[in-house]
Amino acid sequence: MKLQTPVELEKSRTMLRPDEKILMLGSCFADNIGKKMKDIGMDVCVNPFGTLYNPASLSHAAGRLREGKPFEASECRMMGSGADMVCSFSHHTSFARPTERDFLDNANASLAEASLFFHDCTAVIITLGTSWCYRHTEEERIVSNCLKRNAGEFCRLRLTAGESAGYLEKIIAAAAGSRNGVKKIIFTVSPIRHLRDGAHGNQLSKSALLLAVDEICAKYGFCDYFPAYEIMMDELRDYRFYAEDMLHPSQQAIDYIWERFCDWAMTDTDRQTVKNMERKYRQSCHRPILHTGGSRQI
Repeated sequence: MKLQTPVELEKSRTMLRPDEKILMLGSCFADNIGKKMKDIGMDVCVNPFGTLYNPASLSHAAGRLREGKPFEASECRMMGSGADMVCSFSHHTSFARPTERDFLDNANASLAEASLFFHDCTAVIITLGTSWCYRHTEEERIVSNCLKRNAGEFCRLRLTAGESAGYLEKIIAAAAGSRNGVKKIIFTVSPIRHLRDGAHGNQLSKSALLLAVDEICAKYGFCDYFPAYEIMMDELRDYRFYAEDMLHPSQQAIDYIWERFCDWAMTDTDRQTVKNMERKYRQSCHRPILHTGGSRQI
């Protein structure tokens, strides 16, 4: 008796090794998986501009990493809603700082390090969150974050599958233009639901992303797609696999998808290496608790 519909996976055509340099860009699901990689000692750079969601912003980030051009004062913007912090339309608000100088120092330090990493890395993992984005009407550009500014400054739009595919092509072009040339690229669509436009609106948004990725992967043999979204929707559809907001995956779900990803993306030998790295990490997390007469590990 089957109690779930499993997502059947063949091995990836862009196999990863535990010792290679991997850049991760995208939604907070990229942060979650990237943290797991970092924890066990993999060489990974995660979201050097903060969390990004739409294909246009991810394309702009990849282009900036290729160029390595430092951010300038002209790109700084004051946040709204009384935040009294400085950020830019290219960053998540986690990069906001009290002064322009503080922001630029932090943003450019992150950019310089990540740009070098981008040129040297052998694999890029892109997690797409939504097709919805905001265009600043005066500057005529899609922003990564509205920075809590007046809503009248922006117009909201949903990228079509064709437009999204175009932005993904630009990411590939940026990667191909790096010192290492063509890199392995893995796309995922975040399992986190964006319900501002309702369940149907979320499905339309995700569908446009899925169609765009499918077009790109069919065109380029060094690209592949990992179905994190499908695993969450089909194998983990029970609400016990969601966090309290009923939108984000629970830690158990993240751990499960991580296991599926490693099985899919690595050879059996490399998968065993990662399991050994995970075991060592868990052992390193154990801390001695002092008792009268000595200490012991727990």
